[in-house]
Amino acid sequence: MRIGYARVSSELQSENAQLDALANCGCERIYHEKISGKGTKRPELIRLLDSIRTGDTVIVQRLDRLGRSLSDLINLLSAFKQKNVEFISLNENIDTSSATGELIFHMIGAIAQFERRLISERTKVGLEAAKVRGRKGGRKPKLTHSDVKKARAMLSSGEVSKAEVAQHFKVSRPTLNKALEK
Repeated sequence: MRIGYARVSSELQSENAQLDALANCGCERIYHEKISGKGTKRPELIRLLDSIRTGDTVIVQRLDRLGRSLSDLINLLSAFKQKNVEFISLNENIDTSSATGELIFHMIGAIAQFERRLISERTKVGLEAAKVRGRKGGRKPKLTHSDVKKARAMLSSGEVSKAEVAQHFKVSRPTLNKALEK
């Protein structure tokens, strides 16, 4: 049986192109999900792994849809191999039914991981450079220094609860608590 797997990282993305490509190459069953590839909890991938049998072929449109790291991809490929299941990636033209296809799989996976590491390193360098110039990353605090002083004053009177103070400043209690700890 030809089994497809499609994944997009967020609800804003559409998996239609992947689903069409998998249907066009003859997939009889397609598992798809909208979830980040970083996490290990991908319920549809787990269902796919539970359902594959000897002689099946797992097909993805692109290699990065299956796994986000080389070790993740190799572990999945090993799981396929243990069950005598072949693997095909359409965009990279990888078919593990041949020795060449398996070699290409490992090479492309290594290059993809290398590229992700380069991006991560460049991001870290950029953030460090911004920090040196006095820029600070992240979200702006919901409560200003002045708001925190007012919240402390409101709470010290004993007439107002933390829930009421949080509601007054339109923040959650955990946000208020975090601001008060600083």
